[in-house]
Formats: sequence, structure tokens, C-alpha cells
Amino acid sequence: MRRLLVVANETVAGRQLIEAIERHAEHAPLAVTVLSPVNQPSGGYVVYEDTRRAAAGRRLEKTLTELRGAGVPVHGFVVDAGPVDAVRDHLAHERPDEIIVATHPQPRSGWMRRNVIEQLRRVAGDIPIEHVIVDLTRHGGAEANVLVVANETVVGEPLLARIKERAARSPASFLLVSPQSDPSQSDHPEAERRLRRALAELRGAGIDAHGQVAHPDPFTAAAQAISDERIDEIIISTFPGERSGWLKRDVVGRLQREFKLPVEHVVVEPQRAEV
Repeated sequence: MRRLLVVANETVAGRQLIEAIERHAEHAPLAVTVLSPVNQPSGGYVVYEDTRRAAAGRRLEKTLTELRGAGVPVHGFVVDAGPVDAVRDHLAHERPDEIIVATHPQPRSGWMRRNVIEQLRRVAGDIPIEHVIVDLTRHGGAEANVLVVANETVVGEPLLARIKERAARSPASFLLVSPQSDPSQSDHPEAERRLRRALAELRGAGIDAHGQVAHPDPFTAAAQAISDERIDEIIISTFPGERSGWLKRDVVGRLQREFKLPVEHVVVEPQRAEV
């Protein structure tokens, strides 16, 4: 029986990946192990990390159920590591005959932007690696990943209302990034408190939301998030006009020009941004 290792996160329930595994099962009996790494940010302090793990677990269980229904022996794990470390740890205990790695297409794939496929080939040595590109939009039902960038306005009613409106329109997961106000400080209690309040309200409304306190420059914070995971849309919230240093630095326009993603700007008046 051949041993097949599958590595996938958001794409783990994708039709193209499941079909690839089923094709392998047609040629020889398979024992399949699926590793689903939990997305981890390269910078910042993760808040409500459990939402990432729970989402990965739901996707993984869907894949395992479908493959078992097709008669493929399979088991899987959600792992708290990046894809390269997850595979390295697995190879230390078991050597598969082949590895399948599934990613989003360019330019949506954070793994491809970080050159994860080539890193995995170096780790795997002479073990063949098949790269399967999963386009979730082709088969419908894809959940959009929406990046929300806000600091003092993150608990503002206009921003929270806009996120709720977007969540009601179609399936979406929200990553809230709050650039820290003072980069010289190691702790950011006020930023974390605001972020936790915003996340608690959104999760209380049944919205899939997680977040982190991040780099003090909002453009850099957004760029790090986009590098870490697939982002389909951006919502950025600021104070109006002259009150906003972000507007003076044209952060909204720079995000639109650099990343070619839909960017929505939500203005929150100072009196409506609770502290």
C-alpha cells in the first residue's frame, strides 16, 4: 500500500485536490495522511487564534468524510505549524511515497508568494511532490477573505456595521489588523482591548472573525497580512480628513495601486470611535 501525504489549508476541501487524490487511489491502494497547517501571521500578536484552528478543522473533516465515502483510507490532522515545518516533522516519523501540496492560484496564494513549494521540495529530497492548484471560485461556495485595517476606529459603529453588512451579503471570513500606536512598546493593552471588543461583537453576531495587533505602519501591516494568507477584499477605516494621518499618507490609494484588490474606505467620526 502506497503512502500519500497531502498538505493543504484553505484548499483542503477543494474539488481539484479531492479528484487528484482519487486519481492516485485508482492506480494503487493508498493510505492517505492529510496535514492542514493553521495560518499563522508573520508579525503581530494573534487574538482569538482558536477561530483559525476551528475553521481548518471544519475544512479538514469535510475532506476526510468525502474521501472515506469514496473508499480511500485516510486520516488527518490540523497542525500548529507552517507547511514546511509540518512536513519536516512528519518526515521525521514516517516517509511517504509521494506528497501532494494544494494551493490557491497565483496571485491569491500566500504559500506560492513565500516560495513554499520549492522549500518543500528541498525538505522532501527524492520524494516526488505534486502541486495541485485549487480554484475555489470555479465550483462556487468560496468564502471570501476580507482584510480589515483599523486602529482607534476598530470599535466604531460605522465600521462594525459595514462588516456586518458585508457578512450578510455572501460568505466571508474577516481578519482585523490593528496597527500598534507606539512601536517602542512591547505591550499594547489599549489596541488589544479595542480589538477584542470588536471581535467579541462580531463573533457574537455569528461572524467568522479573528485579528491581531500588527506593525505600526498600516500599509506594512496590510502587506504582511496579504503575504500571510489569501486576501480577496480590503476594508480600511480612518478618521475623517485632517484628523487622519493615514489619509495624509494616502494609505487607501497605495493599497489599491499595490495589490489590485477591491478597497473600501469607511470613515468614523472621532466621537463615534469608542476608546
